[in-house]
Amino acid sequence: MFNLEWYRIFWQTARHRNLTKAAGELHITQPSVSYAIKQMEEALGLKLFHRLSKGVELTEEGRALFEYVEQSFSMLDSAQKHLESLKQLNEGEIRIGASDYLIKHLLLPQLNTFHSTYPGIRIRLSHGKTPDITKRLKDGEIDCAFVHMPLHDPLLNIQTLAVLEDCFVVGEAYQELASRSLTMREVSELPLILFSQGSSTRVFVEQWFATKGLSVIPDIELGSIELLAEFARLGYGAAFISRSFVQEDLHSGKLHELKLEDPLLPRSIGFAVRRDRKLSIAAEQFVQMIGARLSEGL
Repeated sequence: MFNLEWYRIFWQTARHRNLTKAAGELHITQPSVSYAIKQMEEALGLKLFHRLSKGVELTEEGRALFEYVEQSFSMLDSAQKHLESLKQLNEGEIRIGASDYLIKHLLLPQLNTFHSTYPGIRIRLSHGKTPDITKRLKDGEIDCAFVHMPLHDPLLNIQTLAVLEDCFVVGEAYQELASRSLTMREVSELPLILFSQGSSTRVFVEQWFATKGLSVIPDIELGSIELLAEFARLGYGAAFISRSFVQEDLHSGKLHELKLEDPLLPRSIGFAVRRDRKLSIAAEQFVQMIGARLSEGL
């Protein structure tokens, strides 16, 4: 049965063309080198070296083997250097999932900090709705995820990151509505601009309406928070959106927030990882950084 040490002894002997020098390189005795080569030749049924008075020389079969062995040890050396580089965080990869909104407004500041500290680590972002991102996390396609809460899954470890406040906003065409408080029914009768079906934000606002027994059908469904704001600015109706995203438009008067008699409850953003999966060194470092930022309140 072959083992790696035989190949190492063969390789050093072939390089030095001398048993004693090979033994010195390997920090073993010369008889140990001789015995290992003899065992290897017997196992192969081939002579690998010509024994000469001043050393050894590879046979034709030995030269053929040496080419493969040298390439193999070169690859092993490269692998060891690569692993060391991963360990030192000079290389690596993290795979993160989040919605477009969370990538832009929550994740990017964290990524900027991480990338400036570890510029050699590749960052792969996977965007989508929270249910899709959650599935990718559970399937092992990503290492961690920024998700809309509430989210309960026994496979995941989820920590609350931040509180998200939502609101309904309108453009100039409906700005007179912002001067008074609206009931939930009045809001439901407006042309509504909502996120597409299945998103956590859509589920949240539908549940809000449902508390008063109302079911809404949006006039416009969009998959981008930027488009929600733009359609509201253009006067298509009332968009349900995160207040932080439209803060500048609210200050400038391009958008107007509707006052509600039935206030919207704040939502939370969570950070999720698999409970049962060992993260890469790079991903583990990113998770630790997020944990530290959590303790500081981001």
